[in-house]
Amino acid sequence: MRIIAIDPGYGRIGIAVLEKKESLKEKIIFSECLTTDIKKDINNRIFEVGKRVDFLIKKHKVNYLIIEGLFFSKNTKTALFVAEARGVIIFQAINNNIPVHEYTPNQIKVAVAGNGSANKKDIFSMLPYLVEIDDRKRIDDELDAIAIGLTFFASFKKNEY
Repeated sequence: MRIIAIDPGYGRIGIAVLEKKESLKEKIIFSECLTTDIKKDINNRIFEVGKRVDFLIKKHKVNYLIIEGLFFSKNTKTALFVAEARGVIIFQAINNNIPVHEYTPNQIKVAVAGNGSANKKDIFSMLPYLVEIDDRKRIDDELDAIAIGLTFFASFKKNEY
């Protein structure tokens, strides 16, 4: 089974494609931090996100899209733009007949670090124990996407894949 996991945004978007075969450890097939052009208006940046997600869904033939749920920020404008980007991402999944699973930040922390009050350092330090990850430098958003994908595998019932 292949999934695409996304840490949503409109400026920086963490994306990871992970695969799990029966009784084998999860494997990272692809990951990136997509950065949109800050010189473009918000509509074009969100369009760029949608195009990239659609391309990756088709290229990697994923079975599920996993996305972090929206949590409210103090900056309402930013939260609204992230919500719009999430909408485009979810649209692309449904448009490609891909089921969507959503996890809250707390669920991700529990699944990866075993503690709902874990910080990013705690989560990132657990990733090499949970999935084979090379030494390539990754931006936080990309690591977040990997953690989001691992949450799906940790919570998904084995008989469902």
